[in-house]
Amino acid sequence: MNDQDLWTAVDSYVTESLIPPDAILNAVVQANASAELPSIDVAPNQGKLLHLLARIYGAKKILEIGTLGGYSTIWLARALPLDGKLVTLEVDPKHAKVASANIANAGLSSRVDLRLGPALESLAQLQAEGAALFDLIFIDADKENNPSYLQWALRLSRVGTVIIVDNVVREGAIIEPDNPDPRVQGTRTFFEMLSSEPRLDATAIQTVGSKGYDGFVLALVTK
Repeated sequence: MNDQDLWTAVDSYVTESLIPPDAILNAVVQANASAELPSIDVAPNQGKLLHLLARIYGAKKILEIGTLGGYSTIWLARALPLDGKLVTLEVDPKHAKVASANIANAGLSSRVDLRLGPALESLAQLQAEGAALFDLIFIDADKENNPSYLQWALRLSRVGTVIIVDNVVREGAIIEPDNPDPRVQGTRTFFEMLSSEPRLDATAIQTVGSKGYDGFVLALVTK
Protein backbone atom coordinates (compact mmCIF):
# COMPACT_ATOMS: atom_id res chain seq x y z
CA MET A 1 0.00 0.00 0.00
CA ASN A 2 1.46 3.35 -0.99
CA ASP A 3 1.23 6.44 1.19
CA GLN A 4 -1.83 7.89 -0.54
CA ASP A 5 -3.76 4.63 -0.30
CA LEU A 6 -2.89 4.41 3.40
CA TRP A 7 -3.92 7.99 4.09
CA THR A 8 -7.22 7.45 2.26
CA ALA A 9 -7.89 4.21 4.14
CA VAL A 10 -7.29 5.92 7.50
CA ASP A 11 -9.55 8.82 6.53
CA SER A 12 -12.24 6.29 5.62
CA TYR A 13 -11.82 4.55 8.97
CA VAL A 14 -12.04 7.82 10.88
CA THR A 15 -15.11 8.91 8.91
CA GLU A 16 -16.88 5.57 9.37
CA SER A 17 -16.05 5.55 13.09
CA LEU A 18 -16.84 9.12 14.06
CA ILE A 19 -19.06 10.73 11.43
CA PRO A 20 -22.54 9.20 11.04
CA PRO A 21 -23.91 8.69 7.51
CA ASP A 22 -25.43 11.94 6.27
CA ALA A 23 -27.79 11.80 3.30
CA ILE A 24 -27.67 15.56 2.74
CA LEU A 25 -23.88 15.79 2.63
CA ASN A 26 -23.71 12.69 0.46
CA ALA A 27 -26.15 14.38 -1.91
CA VAL A 28 -23.89 17.45 -1.98
CA VAL A 29 -20.92 15.34 -3.01
CA GLN A 30 -22.99 13.65 -5.71
CA ALA A 31 -24.43 16.94 -7.00
CA ASN A 32 -20.96 18.49 -7.18
CA ALA A 33 -19.63 15.49 -9.08
CA SER A 34 -22.60 15.49 -11.47
CA ALA A 35 -21.99 19.18 -12.17
CA GLU A 36 -18.31 18.38 -12.79
CA LEU A 37 -17.10 20.75 -10.09
CA PRO A 38 -13.46 20.31 -9.08
CA SER A 39 -13.08 17.58 -6.46
CA ILE A 40 -11.45 19.89 -3.95
CA ASP A 41 -14.02 20.01 -1.15
CA VAL A 42 -12.69 19.44 2.33
CA ALA A 43 -12.80 15.80 3.42
CA PRO A 44 -15.62 14.73 5.79
CA ASN A 45 -13.32 14.66 8.82
CA GLN A 46 -12.02 18.12 7.91
CA GLY A 47 -15.58 19.39 7.52
CA LYS A 48 -16.38 17.98 10.96
CA LEU A 49 -13.32 19.79 12.35
CA LEU A 50 -14.60 23.11 10.99
CA HIS A 51 -18.03 22.34 12.44
CA LEU A 52 -16.62 21.52 15.87
CA LEU A 53 -14.37 24.60 15.94
CA ALA A 54 -17.37 26.80 15.18
CA ARG A 55 -19.41 25.08 17.90
CA ILE A 56 -16.59 25.24 20.46
CA TYR A 57 -16.24 28.93 19.77
CA GLY A 58 -19.99 29.52 19.84
CA ALA A 59 -19.76 31.38 16.53
CA LYS A 60 -22.82 33.36 15.50
CA LYS A 61 -21.37 35.09 12.43
CA ILE A 62 -19.10 33.23 10.01
CA LEU A 63 -17.37 34.36 6.82
CA GLU A 64 -16.30 31.82 4.21
CA ILE A 65 -14.13 32.90 1.28
CA GLY A 66 -14.56 30.24 -1.41
CA THR A 67 -17.86 28.35 -1.60
CA LEU A 68 -17.35 25.83 -4.42
CA GLY A 69 -20.39 23.51 -4.12
CA GLY A 70 -21.23 24.41 -0.53
CA TYR A 71 -19.92 21.31 1.24
CA SER A 72 -17.86 23.17 3.85
CA THR A 73 -20.54 25.88 3.91
CA ILE A 74 -23.08 23.35 5.16
CA TRP A 75 -20.73 21.95 7.80
CA LEU A 76 -20.13 25.47 9.13
CA ALA A 77 -23.73 26.68 8.85
CA ARG A 78 -24.96 23.67 10.82
CA ALA A 79 -22.86 24.88 13.75
CA LEU A 80 -24.71 28.20 13.90
CA PRO A 81 -27.56 28.98 16.27
CA LEU A 82 -30.94 29.69 14.69
CA ASP A 83 -30.19 33.42 14.62
CA GLY A 84 -26.67 32.91 13.26
CA LYS A 85 -25.48 33.93 9.79
CA LEU A 86 -22.85 32.69 7.38
CA VAL A 87 -21.69 34.82 4.47
CA THR A 88 -19.97 32.82 1.74
CA LEU A 89 -18.25 34.25 -1.33
CA GLU A 90 -17.94 32.54 -4.72
CA VAL A 91 -16.63 33.90 -8.01
CA ASP A 92 -17.87 31.17 -10.37
CA PRO A 93 -21.57 31.38 -11.36
CA LYS A 94 -21.78 27.64 -12.01
CA HIS A 95 -20.33 26.82 -8.62
CA ALA A 96 -22.64 29.31 -6.93
CA LYS A 97 -25.71 27.82 -8.64
CA VAL A 98 -24.82 24.31 -7.49
CA ALA A 99 -23.98 25.54 -3.99
CA SER A 100 -27.24 27.46 -3.69
CA ALA A 101 -29.24 24.33 -4.54
CA ASN A 102 -27.20 22.25 -2.09
CA ILE A 103 -27.66 24.79 0.69
CA ALA A 104 -31.41 24.92 0.03
CA ASN A 105 -31.59 21.12 0.09
CA ALA A 106 -29.88 21.21 3.48
CA GLY A 107 -32.56 23.61 4.77
CA LEU A 108 -29.98 26.32 5.47
CA SER A 109 -30.87 29.08 3.01
CA SER A 110 -32.12 31.34 5.79
CA ARG A 111 -28.75 31.18 7.54
CA VAL A 112 -26.50 31.47 4.48
CA ASP A 113 -25.88 34.60 2.42
CA LEU A 114 -24.16 33.42 -0.78
CA ARG A 115 -22.58 36.29 -2.71
CA LEU A 116 -21.48 35.90 -6.32
CA GLY A 117 -18.49 37.84 -7.62
CA PRO A 118 -14.75 38.28 -7.09
CA ALA A 119 -14.12 37.86 -3.39
CA LEU A 120 -12.08 41.03 -3.05
CA GLU A 121 -15.01 43.03 -4.44
CA SER A 122 -17.50 41.22 -2.19
CA LEU A 123 -15.30 41.85 0.85
CA ALA A 124 -15.14 45.55 0.06
CA GLN A 125 -18.91 45.56 -0.31
CA LEU A 126 -19.33 43.88 3.08
CA GLN A 127 -17.22 46.60 4.67
CA ALA A 128 -19.17 49.31 2.84
CA GLU A 129 -22.40 47.85 4.18
CA GLY A 130 -21.06 48.08 7.72
CA ALA A 131 -21.30 44.31 8.21
CA ALA A 132 -20.97 43.10 11.78
CA LEU A 133 -17.54 41.71 12.57
CA PHE A 134 -17.16 37.96 12.18
CA ASP A 135 -16.48 35.39 14.89
CA LEU A 136 -14.87 32.86 12.54
CA ILE A 137 -13.41 33.26 9.06
CA PHE A 138 -12.59 30.33 6.78
CA ILE A 139 -10.39 31.11 3.76
CA ASP A 140 -10.32 28.48 1.03
CA ALA A 141 -10.18 30.23 -2.33
CA ASP A 142 -7.53 31.20 -4.89
CA LYS A 143 -4.24 30.94 -3.04
CA GLU A 144 -2.61 33.76 -5.01
CA ASN A 145 -4.84 36.18 -3.13
CA ASN A 146 -4.25 34.76 0.37
CA PRO A 147 -2.29 37.89 1.41
CA SER A 148 -5.19 40.14 0.40
CA TYR A 149 -7.71 37.81 2.02
CA LEU A 150 -5.76 37.97 5.27
CA GLN A 151 -5.81 41.77 5.17
CA TRP A 152 -9.57 41.73 4.66
CA ALA A 153 -10.04 39.12 7.36
CA LEU A 154 -8.35 41.46 9.81
CA ARG A 155 -10.57 44.36 8.74
CA LEU A 156 -13.68 42.25 9.28
CA SER A 157 -12.63 40.67 12.58
CA ARG A 158 -12.28 41.65 16.21
CA VAL A 159 -10.26 40.49 19.18
CA GLY A 160 -11.10 36.81 19.58
CA THR A 161 -11.95 36.10 15.94
CA VAL A 162 -10.64 32.76 14.68
CA ILE A 163 -9.18 32.64 11.15
CA ILE A 164 -8.67 29.29 9.40
CA VAL A 165 -6.84 29.10 6.06
CA ASP A 166 -6.79 25.85 4.09
CA ASN A 167 -4.25 24.35 1.67
CA VAL A 168 -1.18 26.16 2.96
CA VAL A 169 1.43 23.37 2.67
CA ARG A 170 1.01 22.60 -1.05
CA GLU A 171 2.52 19.10 -0.78
CA GLY A 172 5.60 20.65 0.81
CA ALA A 173 6.16 23.22 -1.93
CA ILE A 174 5.69 25.97 0.64
CA ILE A 175 9.36 25.62 1.66
CA GLU A 176 10.60 26.32 -1.89
CA PRO A 177 11.36 30.06 -2.18
CA ASP A 178 11.87 29.88 -5.94
CA ASN A 179 8.81 27.78 -6.76
CA PRO A 180 7.18 29.46 -9.79
CA ASP A 181 3.61 28.48 -8.85
CA PRO A 182 1.74 31.70 -7.95
CA ARG A 183 -0.33 29.71 -5.43
CA VAL A 184 2.85 28.79 -3.58
CA GLN A 185 4.21 32.32 -3.74
CA GLY A 186 0.91 33.78 -2.56
CA THR A 187 0.88 31.41 0.38
CA ARG A 188 4.53 32.14 1.24
CA THR A 189 3.73 35.85 1.29
CA PHE A 190 0.76 35.03 3.48
CA PHE A 191 3.07 33.22 5.94
CA GLU A 192 5.43 36.21 5.98
CA MET A 193 2.50 38.44 6.82
CA LEU A 194 1.40 36.09 9.60
CA SER A 195 4.85 36.05 11.13
CA SER A 196 5.06 39.85 11.29
CA GLU A 197 1.43 40.67 12.15
CA PRO A 198 1.25 41.74 15.82
CA ARG A 199 -2.54 41.33 15.91
CA LEU A 200 -2.39 37.60 15.24
CA ASP A 201 -1.21 34.51 17.10
CA ALA A 202 -1.02 31.60 14.65
CA THR A 203 0.17 28.09 13.94
CA ALA A 204 0.06 25.72 10.97
CA ILE A 205 -0.58 21.99 10.92
CA GLN A 206 0.45 19.56 8.18
CA THR A 207 -2.24 17.07 7.19
CA VAL A 208 -2.42 13.87 5.17
CA GLY A 209 -5.56 12.09 4.08
CA SER A 210 -7.87 11.32 1.20
CA LYS A 211 -7.12 14.78 -0.24
CA GLY A 212 -3.36 14.17 -0.20
CA TYR A 213 -0.63 16.03 1.67
CA ASP A 214 -1.39 19.61 2.68
CA GLY A 215 -2.17 21.60 5.80
CA PHE A 216 -4.00 24.54 7.33
CA VAL A 217 -3.35 27.66 9.38
CA LEU A 218 -5.23 28.44 12.57
CA ALA A 219 -4.93 32.04 13.77
CA LEU A 220 -6.44 34.04 16.62
CA VAL A 221 -6.93 37.79 16.52
CA THR A 222 -5.44 39.06 19.77
CA LYS A 223 -5.29 42.84 19.35
